[in-house]
Amino acid sequence: MGYVLRVRLASFFAGAATASVLGLYILHRDYKIAHNALSQQVNSLYKSVDERISALEKLKEAEPPARLEATE
Repeated sequence: MGYVLRVRLASFFAGAATASVLGLYILHRDYKIAHNALSQQVNSLYKSVDERISALEKLKEAEPPARLEATE
């Protein structure tokens, strides 16, 4: 009886270890996919904001400075 119990426990722990490793691998892969997706979104937002800032800077350079007139 003792031998069969040890074999069953060893089989159970081997299965649990295999399932844990597989679960950690899947979680790690999901984390990497989510990280890449967020990185792409942030990069696209950064490019969009950078283009807007460049357009505003060009617009500001194109405008002549406004003359101030004294009013009395």
